[in-house]
Amino acid sequence: MNPEVKESEYVDTTTPTYTVESDASLATVSADEQPLLPPATSTTNEQWRQAGERVYTFLASLPEYLSDFFGEYKRPLITLGLIFGSIVSVKLTLALLDAVNDIPLLAPTFELIGFGYTAWFIYRYLGTASSRQELTTKFNSFKDDIVGKS
Repeated sequence: MNPEVKESEYVDTTTPTYTVESDASLATVSADEQPLLPPATSTTNEQWRQAGERVYTFLASLPEYLSDFFGEYKRPLITLGLIFGSIVSVKLTLALLDAVNDIPLLAPTFELIGFGYTAWFIYRYLGTASSRQELTTKFNSFKDDIVGKS
């Protein structure tokens, strides 16, 4: 195999050849003879001024628009804010619980604590009739404190 390419065998097909014909009607224009942009007229300045006035009027009346909007839709906006806040707090709580459950031995420890507290509550308040009556009295007292009854 001969790596040398002979000049007669090689044909360059990547660069095409173009012929340019000059036209006598085309003349070069000097920098002094180039056409200038049309001068700024008073109508374009007037249009800019009117657009600026519209923007200024809108921005000046924006606080009034916002106060009217919030005054009219106060309750729905508060409701939407509370719904959004609750969703965010639930997601954060679930993320925190998931992070705590990923810690080794912490999730089983919390489960054991929960089982122990449930067993104690059943033994203390649900075992006998007198303890159930005591629990009912405490619950009704707590309910009256919350609701406001004396």
